[in-house]
Amino acid sequence: MFNWIKYYKRGLLALGIFLSTSMLYNAQDVAEEAPEATQNTQEATDDSSSAGIELKGDPEKGADLFKQNCTACHTLDQKLVGPPLGGIVEKITQDGQSMEWIHQWIKNSQALVKSGDPYAKKIFEENGSVVMTPFPNLSEADIDDILAYTSNPPDEAASAAEDQANQQIAEQIAKKNAVDNTSIAVIDGFIILFLAFVALLTLIYVRVRKLENLSKTPEELSKEKSNKILSLNNIYEKYKLVGQGIIVVLVFLAGYGIWNWLMWIGVYKGYKPEQPIHFSHKIHAGINKMDCQLCHSGAKYGKVSEIPSLNVCMNCHKAIPEYKGEYLEPGRDRDFYTGEIQKLYSAVGWDPATMTYSGETHPVEWIRIHNMPDFVYFNHSQHVVAGEKAIIEGFNKKNPNDKIDVVCKACHGKIDTMNVVQMANDFTMGWCIDCHRTTEVDMDNTYNQAYFEKLHDKLKKDYGTGAKITVDAIGGIECGKCHY
Repeated sequence: MFNWIKYYKRGLLALGIFLSTSMLYNAQDVAEEAPEATQNTQEATDDSSSAGIELKGDPEKGADLFKQNCTACHTLDQKLVGPPLGGIVEKITQDGQSMEWIHQWIKNSQALVKSGDPYAKKIFEENGSVVMTPFPNLSEADIDDILAYTSNPPDEAASAAEDQANQQIAEQIAKKNAVDNTSIAVIDGFIILFLAFVALLTLIYVRVRKLENLSKTPEELSKEKSNKILSLNNIYEKYKLVGQGIIVVLVFLAGYGIWNWLMWIGVYKGYKPEQPIHFSHKIHAGINKMDCQLCHSGAKYGKVSEIPSLNVCMNCHKAIPEYKGEYLEPGRDRDFYTGEIQKLYSAVGWDPATMTYSGETHPVEWIRIHNMPDFVYFNHSQHVVAGEKAIIEGFNKKNPNDKIDVVCKACHGKIDTMNVVQMANDFTMGWCIDCHRTTEVDMDNTYNQAYFEKLHDKLKKDYGTGAKITVDAIGGIECGKCHY
């Protein structure tokens, strides 16, 4: 008798394998055919030209002089304390004033105002009667250079071209991400279709098995069931020891995994949340070389380093309403950084147009990254002042190719290279104890000399002159030093 069910099952299996393989190959082809985004940059061109009257000065020299003498109150294109100075020469000369008048105004504006000069009085009153700092130290050539810079900034065209190039790169990255997302969506669709097809085949197979069983007698079904049970018993007896060994190994691995998971509860190395206002430590501490304690004033002489007040930020950003630096993070342009400065202004209620505070503030909810548990005592000043030299020397011995000169980096990592601050170390008890066992005591510390002199004399007496004395020798691993 022709067994049609057997051949039907074989045909169904072959069809399933063929269709499944075809789906996977098609998904791979779609992913490979997705176009890749390319980065196109436009080269900057030196196409800067001066409009208006002819100027004698050198714009490049004027740029340095402008930064040294004018940037506290002026920018080229936006009002700060004083008016924007871009194109100021053309504006004043169009109002009928001479270059000599401009020179006199820069050297001593109040002298012109007090002399009764009507144009000088007009400018003074239009700018809120704010007295302009006199500059008698500037030579005629210096003033010509500054004026040439205000009319024809040497890097204006290059900066505009660079901004355009960065914008193009950002757009290309966005396009590439869109293409990648489309490819992923297509592949996900094929995977879902493949799984649905497998489920359909399984359902059909189960139905066919039921039909096949209907054609068998109860005796045949009972015999098949007995054979299956016997076969399973034979396999169990033959591989019983192997199975038990595998179970023991799995139990051990599971126990180790649970223990390891428990030990890492509360350890967040690598944690780097996005803050409400983006602050790049690489730009501030790295490129601009700002000292950590300028913002974190409590780090040296306090228990905690403190989150800086926004007023600290405004000390600089009153005069820096937009970002003009050369460094840009990948995928970001200058407008992004300028937008973050505007968030700062909104938070403190600062109006850059009138240079006044509105009184309407919006507190920033910063996300804390480094936070010791309540049962742990840690004092920043104890480490930064008393242990600064020892910590730095200990870090440099462990990392000979990574020299540091700021004690903060020993615990917090290379903060001056981070755009988004992250937790650089484990900050576990074992990590702290290891540091205390390997860091030598600074026997030459001059801070509070009277106290340390007695302590150091006692240590030399107990351990001998010239002995390696580490922090654990002065109670660095006693429980009560950190847990009280």
